[in-house]
Amino acid sequence: MRPFSKCLLLTSMIVCLSGCATSPPGDFCDVASPIRPSRSDVLTDGTKRQILAHDEYGAKACGWK
Repeated sequence: MRPFSKCLLLTSMIVCLSGCATSPPGDFCDVASPIRPSRSDVLTDGTKRQILAHDEYGAKACGWK
């Protein structure tokens, strides 16, 4: 394989793979918000516990009210 062909192939691979890179989303307070279900939502007890735990953690860690 010619040096130019190798260089072109390597450059193409780098360009293709760089499109797959992602950055981390940040910490919880940057990406999350309180969950506020409406009165018409039908929730199981497990879902209610998960929402409560999420909102309590957010209140403690992020100062949600």
